[in-house]
Amino acid sequence: MTEQYNLQQALLCDYDQTWSKNGISGERIAKRLHELSKIGLTSQNGVSRVGFSPLEQQAKVLVMDWMKNAGMTVTQDGAGNVVGRIAGQNNNIPSIASGSHVDSVPEGGHFDGPLGVIAALEVVEAWKEQGIIPLKPYEVYVFTDEEGTRFSGGLTGSRAMTGVIDMNNQVTLKDVDGLTFEEVLATTGKTLEGFTKAKRTNLGIERFIEIHIEQGKILENANLPVGIVKGIAGPSWIEFVFEGKAGHAGNTPMDDRQDALTAASELILNIEKAPSKVSATSVATVGKIQVEPNGANVIPGKVSLITDIRDINEKTRDQIVSNIVNKAQEIAMSRNINVTITEKMRTPPVPIGEEMTEILNGVFNDMKIDKQYLVSGAGHDAMMLGALIPVAMIFVRSKDGVSHNPAEWTTLIDCTISAHVLKQAIEKCMEL
Repeated sequence: MTEQYNLQQALLCDYDQTWSKNGISGERIAKRLHELSKIGLTSQNGVSRVGFSPLEQQAKVLVMDWMKNAGMTVTQDGAGNVVGRIAGQNNNIPSIASGSHVDSVPEGGHFDGPLGVIAALEVVEAWKEQGIIPLKPYEVYVFTDEEGTRFSGGLTGSRAMTGVIDMNNQVTLKDVDGLTFEEVLATTGKTLEGFTKAKRTNLGIERFIEIHIEQGKILENANLPVGIVKGIAGPSWIEFVFEGKAGHAGNTPMDDRQDALTAASELILNIEKAPSKVSATSVATVGKIQVEPNGANVIPGKVSLITDIRDINEKTRDQIVSNIVNKAQEIAMSRNINVTITEKMRTPPVPIGEEMTEILNGVFNDMKIDKQYLVSGAGHDAMMLGALIPVAMIFVRSKDGVSHNPAEWTTLIDCTISAHVLKQAIEKCMEL
């Protein structure tokens, strides 16, 4: 960590000590965010800690050490998911759980994922200081590869644990370096056999709550530190590979070209317009594209792109996907080139149930925080568990709505308030 960039100092300078009570420590939260920020720190003061990398595992090991020091029993499954567990007064029942992830996008920020992990662990630290043994078992989860950067398909650890991952497709995946999924697993000491064994026939979790930064401006505009998520949009990732014919940029007439990039470009412009034709809550993005042979004087012969389509309504999301797929086929036919279409991921949206919402409503009332309800456009590990058990999410204010960027920022006051909210929500879940 350079002297010019110290996340702990920056956080502590905006910390209001009046929130340091009930066992929750803002200083500890700041220190741990700082320690994680060192792992994969970039020259731009962001972080690059992609899933299934040695850096992601290094961050998990650091969290596992904190868990052990807090008195938790710690395990890691074949998918790399970390579970820290503390026994309850009644220990032979499903746990109440919380957590998030520690992987990042390339050149990402320091709060997306780590805040949810550290806040979940802070609940245990607070109980330890107060001498409290929870009524039920409590678990803290660190899920693998939530962002999906390595293989263009996120939520890998939580999908593996809940058993919805398609292993026939997973084994065919390769990263940008040409390494297969199995080869990448091996770099972190994992195997395909172990990965498949991460699937649970019984989750063993009664309820799950995830803390996450908002990644938007609603809370900032409302001048509120935290908000209650009412639903999580379901993402669909589709890969389109256009194959035309590479040729000399100077010697190939314009009317005799099979340009894969112009075909891809036409589709991208259509993708931009597709959501508004179907749903006011949908979004569609092309964030990854590869051009071959990628020469300044060569007509592109092959272009691969991935589109991310999301909505809180599954029916409208799937209609947009269908419309885009049909358009890609139409473009390819009109330009006399081939297109291969592969679904990389399709996850149903997850509404948050009334019971979990009421638990958070009660906490907000107790803490005298005005309630702001939000919809999550981003996918989170909570949505994978939400198909099987009751889940909730608490969003924390993001400065300027910036995320997936070194400028990503959430004040320590807001981080600490979120830990207080989580602790009280967990304790209410314990009483049910």
